[in-house]
Amino acid sequence: MKVLVIPDIHLKTWIFDRAEGILKSGRADRAVCLMDMPDDWNMEFQTERYRETFDRAIAFAAAFPDTLWCYGNHDISYPWGRLETGYSPYAERTVVSKLEELENSLRNPAQINIMQRIDNVLFSHGGLSMEFVKWLDENLPDADIDDVIAAVNNAPQAYLWNDESPLWLRPQYKHREAFRNGTYTQVVGHTPVEKICEKDGIISTDVFSTYRNGTQIGESAMLVIDSKTGSYEKIEVPGKWT
Repeated sequence: MKVLVIPDIHLKTWIFDRAEGILKSGRADRAVCLMDMPDDWNMEFQTERYRETFDRAIAFAAAFPDTLWCYGNHDISYPWGRLETGYSPYAERTVVSKLEELENSLRNPAQINIMQRIDNVLFSHGGLSMEFVKWLDENLPDADIDDVIAAVNNAPQAYLWNDESPLWLRPQYKHREAFRNGTYTQVVGHTPVEKICEKDGIISTDVFSTYRNGTQIGESAMLVIDSKTGSYEKIEVPGKWT
């Protein structure tokens, strides 16, 4: 199966437009969104942008109902009451209510969670390390993969709101042993990169985040990955609508 990965959104509704075009072209069979829907530089007062972003996501979920969603730290920070860089107290009610609306719009509650798996590919916002799995339960590394993912998805807030968790891990900056590297390929967002790239079995895709002045950090491309083999291609997409 060819899976399109939608990287961090951060109030950029046009990313969903590009993803929709790729899916309609037949170059991918389904999508996984790595979320981080709210917050961006100097957008704290733009509450309508927050609403528009979630409404676009909800429309995308309706158009492509088998899409999977992985919570990002910026999404979770609102219902959990955890202050985060760019957190907007003015948009708090909007984010909480619209996130709930997105969740309720899905056919199956399991379609949105911390981690998702399609065949041999694991998806999460930041990535899953062997160290984190051992921290959850020393016996967990040998468990069935779906039991491992369930344990991660059901982990307490104190474990998940942590630099080593799949919400926060930044394997681009420091080496971490990827969970079952060699058996599973991981795809993550969270950390802005200049190009979609792979390191130690983890593919980073957050190429649409920007510098403070609004300049895009990375290339204009999206990832399509084969869920069985882990092979992938980059599809060039134009930038923001002009």
